[in-house]
Amino acid sequence: MPKDTLEDFKIDINTLKKAYKLMITAKMMADMYEDNKSVCSKYVHSTSRGHEAIQLAAAFQLKPYDYASLYYRDDSMLLGIGLTPYELMLQLMAKADDPFSGGRTYYGHPSLKREGFPTIPHQSSATGMQAIPATGMAHAIAYLEGQGLLQGEEKPVVLCSLGDGSVTEGEVAEAFQMAVLKGLPIVYLVQDNDWGISATGKEMRAMDAYEYAAGFKGMERLRVDGSDFIESHEGMRVAFEYARQLRKPILVHAKCPLLGHHTSGVRREWYRGDNLKLQSADDPIPKLRKALLEMEVGEDEIILLEREAQKLVEAHYQQALDAPVPEPDSFDLHEFAPTTITEETGNRTPAGAEKVTMVDAALHAVDDILKTYPEALFYGQDVGGELGGVFREAALLAKKYGDARVFNTPIQEAYIIGSTAGMSAVGAKAIVEIQFADYIWPGINQLVEELSKSCYLSMGKFPVQSLIRVPIGAYGGGGPYHSGSIESTLLNIRGIKVVYPSNAADMKGLMKAAFLDPNPVVMLEHKGLYWSKVAGTETAKTIEPDEEYLLPLGKARVILHAEEEQVKSGNSLTVITYGMGVHWALAAAKQFSGRIEIVDLRTLNPLDFDTVLTSVKRHGKALVLTEEPLLNSFAESLAGRISKACFQHLDAPVFTLGAANLPAIPLHTELEKMMLPNPAKVAEALKELLNY
Repeated sequence: MPKDTLEDFKIDINTLKKAYKLMITAKMMADMYEDNKSVCSKYVHSTSRGHEAIQLAAAFQLKPYDYASLYYRDDSMLLGIGLTPYELMLQLMAKADDPFSGGRTYYGHPSLKREGFPTIPHQSSATGMQAIPATGMAHAIAYLEGQGLLQGEEKPVVLCSLGDGSVTEGEVAEAFQMAVLKGLPIVYLVQDNDWGISATGKEMRAMDAYEYAAGFKGMERLRVDGSDFIESHEGMRVAFEYARQLRKPILVHAKCPLLGHHTSGVRREWYRGDNLKLQSADDPIPKLRKALLEMEVGEDEIILLEREAQKLVEAHYQQALDAPVPEPDSFDLHEFAPTTITEETGNRTPAGAEKVTMVDAALHAVDDILKTYPEALFYGQDVGGELGGVFREAALLAKKYGDARVFNTPIQEAYIIGSTAGMSAVGAKAIVEIQFADYIWPGINQLVEELSKSCYLSMGKFPVQSLIRVPIGAYGGGGPYHSGSIESTLLNIRGIKVVYPSNAADMKGLMKAAFLDPNPVVMLEHKGLYWSKVAGTETAKTIEPDEEYLLPLGKARVILHAEEEQVKSGNSLTVITYGMGVHWALAAAKQFSGRIEIVDLRTLNPLDFDTVLTSVKRHGKALVLTEEPLLNSFAESLAGRISKACFQHLDAPVFTLGAANLPAIPLHTELEKMMLPNPAKVAEALKELLNY
């Protein structure tokens, strides 16, 4: 960038002095950590050594109304927006007053919601995964702006900071695709030090991020020398101005040296060799010091800046050492944010209402939500446009509410799920759909790393409000890629809620409660129950509740009661089930008049274990019924819990019944029938258990 004066670069001498002092601060912190390895390397950390110039240049562009998604090397960026060494050291040492996570997550993993600072939602270790939530933030900004829901004249921008090695992640491509497709106000900053732990750029990629971004039509690009603060500042100024004014994405590729360790656990001397010496020639600090001297800033003033930084770091280090550690009994706080929906409200069976199918109950629930909450939007594969979902579960919603609120996405399950974290952080409320449960797997990374951990690791600052609809289940020859059950996998992910309704009334009440829940909720919707066309599923159709109906998550329901005389004589049992299992159990129970109780769990997490225990203790015999392959399933886990909690009350082992333990549902309907439970198989199990 051949410019002659600071005025040409729109930067003043005080900004350069501030940058230099912060560079020295960051360096002193890195040196302090290295000099005190026995303390500071107890927990793995990484520093910005070599990246200080580009990070400070980016930080100086961020406004308090902006949003940022940083990566684990960005401690200079954090200093640049106004955080103190003390605050960062609290996280380094996992102290109680760590402002981001209260000692729960690594150094350089911020989550900040503070007046006068840009918002930095929780993110994972940011090796590419953060690009999707960050783009989701920009997506939410664009949506809210388009709906007239953002107050004031400010034009927020999102900064997404990435290491060069992470850009090869497929999820980064999904983010870039949506950013250009929707024209989103986001700056992608790629800090390229040519290393990915011990792998070099030549080993990892066929092109750098600047060249890669050329493939995304509509992505503006800049290259800067990330070791030169003045050039970096100008580049970031231009990038932010572009995104802020044109509301389009831009990528800045900044070449910079890696002068510290990859992390404290992977030390540079193990593999860097002569490369470290070569990269040291591009150290940003001597470059800026030389520039200051050339601008006639005196040596004495520069030394004073250096001493002030050193004194600050030393004082803050001692202060952080003396800070209290977390209280051990705080370890389980903030798994979920509290929900306000704790009681069943509204009218479940209003007079004069007609029966509806589950698919229509879901459609009406989403319609009510979109009508009531302008910040709500609905997207996924094929839910927009004319079709309105392959099951017609979003029929006509796009026409009614517009393509900005109800729209199709590319085949990008990771983006569909992960973007909801960014949406939530900005204030948009996303309902999304994965077309079939069998295709949720590309989105599991986002569900686990970005959504499920956010509330816990941010100490409740950033719960993710996300309603993820997933058609599920087998019937009538759907075959191996459209029939699977996935609840056990989901239930091994902590920090999310899982709902599985069996009838239309529950569908509507749970859908609305799930939308209003401030946490991630996955709603499993059995395709075979959508229209009640499968024999034996007529009871999935119910009277439609009114618009005010809400059904709290975590409340099971006894849908069939045994006769008291049979219970007293020991001739009864309870079936614990959900989804299609409810209807198999109802059909089978007809052969054992008055002897069967059926508990519909409705929500699998949180689980209403009290209702389960009450029912099992009442009967002394229990069958846990699922559509999933049984081995190592949620059903087996629940049976084990029941056995332990009810051991003194059981008159027989807890029985379980599920699908055969095969890797997929076969296509031919007769093979499918052989694999799955059905009313006849359930009846056999009930007979055996009653006669035990």
